[in-house]
Amino acid sequence: MTETFTKSPKKHSYTVPCSSSFRDQALALAQLKHCNVADLARSVVLVVPLKVIDDFADPGGPARDDRETVVLKSGKAEGKPWQRKPRLQVRMATGFAVETIRKALALALAIELGKLSIGVKSEQDRQNEEKRLHEHNDLLRDADLSLRKNHDEQERLSSVVKSLYFEPLVDGVQTYEQALYVMGFEPDSDPDARDVKARFRRLATVYHPDGKHGCHQRMSQLNAARELLL
Repeated sequence: MTETFTKSPKKHSYTVPCSSSFRDQALALAQLKHCNVADLARSVVLVVPLKVIDDFADPGGPARDDRETVVLKSGKAEGKPWQRKPRLQVRMATGFAVETIRKALALALAIELGKLSIGVKSEQDRQNEEKRLHEHNDLLRDADLSLRKNHDEQERLSSVVKSLYFEPLVDGVQTYEQALYVMGFEPDSDPDARDVKARFRRLATVYHPDGKHGCHQRMSQLNAARELLL
C-alpha cells in the first residue's frame, strides 16, 4: 500500500517585540499548558475569527526603558552581555502580521484569566444560524413585497377615487343629466338598471361616510341620482 503524505505549510520565524511582563506572562501560560508560545498563537488564530483578533487591543511593544540582557553567542563580541528590547520568537505559518500574533497571545492570556470568553460554534450551530438568517431575510423580503403591494393598491384606489370624484351639486340632484354627472356616466348616455346598480355599489364603497374618503353630502346625492336613473 502506498502512503500519501501531506506537505506541511511553510513556517516562518516571527520576532514579536513586547513588554517584559507580557513576554513573561505568555511564556508562563505556555509552560502551564505544556506547549510553546507559537502553539498558543496558532490555537487562537485557528478558532477565533480574524476580525475578533484584529479588533482586540494590541498590548504593543516595550517601553523605551524596558530592556533585557542577553549574552552574545557568536561574533567578535561573543560572551559579552548586550541589552535589547524584550521579544518573543514565534515560529508559525507565513502570512501573519506581527501585531496579529501579539494580539492572539493577548487574547489567550485574557481567556486564561477569565476576562474574555470565546464561544466556538459547532458545524450544526453554524448551519442553524445560517438557516435562521435565511428565514429572517425571507420574512423581510415578504414584508417588503407586501408593503409594495399595499402601496400599489393604495395608488390604484387613489386613482379610482380621483376618476370618480365629483363636486356636490349646490341644489342637489334635480335632473336626469345631473344624475348622470353624479354617477360618472357620459352625458346623453342611457345606462340600464344593471349598469346603474353596479356603478352605485362601486361609488358607495368610496363615498360612504364610514369610509376613508367618505362624504355624507356626496353619498346623499349618489342615492338621489340612483333613484332618478332607475
